[in-house]
Amino acid sequence: MVEPDLGRRTSDALVEAMSFHLHPQLAADCHLITRLDACDLLLMNDSRYPWCILVPRIEHLRDLHDIPRGRREAVMDEVDAVARALQQIHHADKINVAALGNQVPQLHVHVIARHTTDEAWPGPVWGVGTPRAYEQEPAGRELRAIERALAEQRKDSAL
Repeated sequence: MVEPDLGRRTSDALVEAMSFHLHPQLAADCHLITRLDACDLLLMNDSRYPWCILVPRIEHLRDLHDIPRGRREAVMDEVDAVARALQQIHHADKINVAALGNQVPQLHVHVIARHTTDEAWPGPVWGVGTPRAYEQEPAGRELRAIERALAEQRKDSAL
């Protein structure tokens, strides 16, 4: 698991993170992968698509443009890292990144590895067919693969 770097946070950001609450719908629909520096990283519980969700740990945040300027780069760097991790793991034909929030008002960014052979291609994944929940072991494999890919990126960027 990636542990947040509390030493780099301002005291205001630390207080926000401590008071942060994940929306109940996201908690019900996802598995927690890890807590990154700026976001909680979740895996959507639909095994048809490699699908991560990043939720910035800022209470009452609704839209991308509402991310405080001093935190925006950290959030977008984490979106980028997760997109690269999914590409590395799944060799996607396309990585979709979206922040819609029409059903769940809390800001959350979808990062989805898409393949031309997936059930929804070329359309969006929302509302297509019936979601297939992960079995316990495949979910664990996916969680570990994402954690490893992110750890490799951190190691490579430290060189």
